[in-house]
Amino acid sequence: MADILSRILETKRREVHEAREQVPLDVLTERARSAAPARDFVGAIRARHAAGKVAVIAEIKQASPSAGVFRKKLGGGFDPASFARSYEAHGAACLSVLTDRDYFQGSPAHLVAARAACHLPVLRKDFVVDAYQIVEARAMGADAVLFIMGAVDIALFQEWEQLAFSLGLAVLAESHNEAELQLALRLQTPLMGVNNRDLTTFKTDIGTTLRLKGRVPDNRILVTESGIDNADIAGRLTEQGLRTFLIGGALMGLDDPGEGLGTLFQMAPLIL
Repeated sequence: MADILSRILETKRREVHEAREQVPLDVLTERARSAAPARDFVGAIRARHAAGKVAVIAEIKQASPSAGVFRKKLGGGFDPASFARSYEAHGAACLSVLTDRDYFQGSPAHLVAARAACHLPVLRKDFVVDAYQIVEARAMGADAVLFIMGAVDIALFQEWEQLAFSLGLAVLAESHNEAELQLALRLQTPLMGVNNRDLTTFKTDIGTTLRLKGRVPDNRILVTESGIDNADIAGRLTEQGLRTFLIGGALMGLDDPGEGLGTLFQMAPLIL
């Protein structure tokens, strides 16, 4: 994997080295073990499916390498707690919060604020290259972590998956092509993410999900990610049987991302 992703992964390895020096793993593990209980990420998705609804993992992120700063022109600032409340009110099943600093202007503080403001389970969206980050995710209050297939060897992900499960974390295994999907299916997690954005170029192709969906067994949950930026695309994917979506960039540039989510899937606001 080259270009943008390789640079991100190299940065992440340096970050983990620095973090280990500041907070030793044994100290971090104690924080993770004493954190508030994890919320049921997979259960929240399945509950929406059981009710005959789509399940949306609504994302909170300040910027991306491809789009720049999302809310730069709005002047409304970046308030993860407000976004979380609005997403919850407009029908999100779960949240995803970017914590990467250098490439997405994220922070663990964004996750902490978003989770405290709602009742939804929260995915820590970052680039996992070390088991330390999994423990770190639970210590900051995350309920799920992301594994990007191809970032490290599958044997490491299999080992780290057991660590995640032992901490009460769900795992979203993200693929970008058939080879990576076959690796993801060697994991136990039911959550099979297909990212329509090529992380080496950041180009997006919705056809990626459509090409791979037949490769995902019925006992897994296919999560389509990236490029779902209007109701026509959302409708097209729903007509093709997709029921679980991770959406962020299309919403974060709107005045109220939660209202945008409701419009995208014609979901009325909930009474909370």
